[in-house]
Amino acid sequence: MSADSQLIHVEVVYALPEEQRVFQLVVNHESTVEEIIEKSGVLAVYPEIDLNTNKVGVFSRNVKLDATVRDKDRIEIYRPLLADPKEIRRKRAEQAKNSGKADPVTGGKPSPLRKQETPSE
Repeated sequence: MSADSQLIHVEVVYALPEEQRVFQLVVNHESTVEEIIEKSGVLAVYPEIDLNTNKVGVFSRNVKLDATVRDKDRIEIYRPLLADPKEIRRKRAEQAKNSGKADPVTGGKPSPLRKQETPSE
């Protein structure tokens, strides 16, 4: 195997709400995700990245730092979530229920086919 055939092209991507950066590298095919991230220089540009807490992935699939990658893979560094999506949905459903926009029994959209209760005289 020649030295050129052992090299692969990869990208390291980090996105902020206002800025997205792509670092393109040529590395040895046996390099781990962690080694590639360190070699890319992204940690120097964004010191807030902590590989012990930030999750990483390849094309939207979580991978461990000791994983290897293939030619033309994109390594993504994910930011931590600001809020738990389940908690946000629960609060939104509770607000809809309290404001009358949701069915009080099911919590879903009110059904036009459901019998409306009439006040007793």
